[in-house]
Amino acid sequence: QVQLTESGGGSVQSGGSLRLSCVVSGYNVSRCMAWFRQTPGNERETVASRDKDGSTRAAAFVKGRFSVSKDTPKNALYLQMNNLQPEDTAVYYCAADSDGRWCHGANVDFRYWGQGTQVTVSS
Repeated sequence: QVQLTESGGGSVQSGGSLRLSCVVSGYNVSRCMAWFRQTPGNERETVASRDKDGSTRAAAFVKGRFSVSKDTPKNALYLQMNNLQPEDTAVYYCAADSDGRWCHGANVDFRYWGQGTQVTVSS
């Protein structure tokens, strides 16, 4: 059974930083994984993805502020977020397993999801 558990969310002021963690069981984080976010009334959007070859891709709105990394011994995925802005306020989710589709593709239906962690950025 695959389980993903996010943590690290919270409230910060504009310009601040947070590091989100996603601890995974039952799935190797060295394979395809991604971070998403969602705000009330809006569709979920991809933040960044990391494929098994180590390649990463981030959404245009990231603008170099966020980075994805993994810790193999801990089987965890991280999202380091710097220079956070109020528009980054959302629930952030990690996801695993693109079910054979290209990890960095659009509209990939990931098989496994965490419960989400709230990020709130105030101006």
